[in-house]
Amino acid sequence: QVRLAESGGGSVEAGGSLRLSCSATSGHISASYCMGWFRQRPGEEREGLASINTGAGLEYYADSVKGRITISQDHVKNTLSLQMNSLVPDDTAIYYCAYSRYRGLCSRLTTADFDYWGQGTQVTVSS
Repeated sequence: QVRLAESGGGSVEAGGSLRLSCSATSGHISASYCMGWFRQRPGEEREGLASINTGAGLEYYADSVKGRITISQDHVKNTLSLQMNSLVPDDTAIYYCAYSRYRGLCSRLTTADFDYWGQGTQVTVSS
């Protein structure tokens, strides 16, 4: 079983940046699986933002955020990160990291493909 814990959320003004981190406290993310970042705005479904095949290092991004976010992994620290730039109020949401055994489905950024989830971290962007 993999346990995940996000950190780094907070409040920021529009145009600012945030870096989210996800710590895997069980398992090891350097194996060839898939990890991803998702967000959920109030009243909306959870949406996939970015994922990475942890073995091959292949990255996938949703078109809606491509160019503004970067997913990365640190094998030594066993963490997953999400760098977010040029934030806008519409980015306000709870952000989740997730783990999937199905690396072949990593590019789909589909919530149903992910087995384990963190508790989420709130990001609030003010105008």
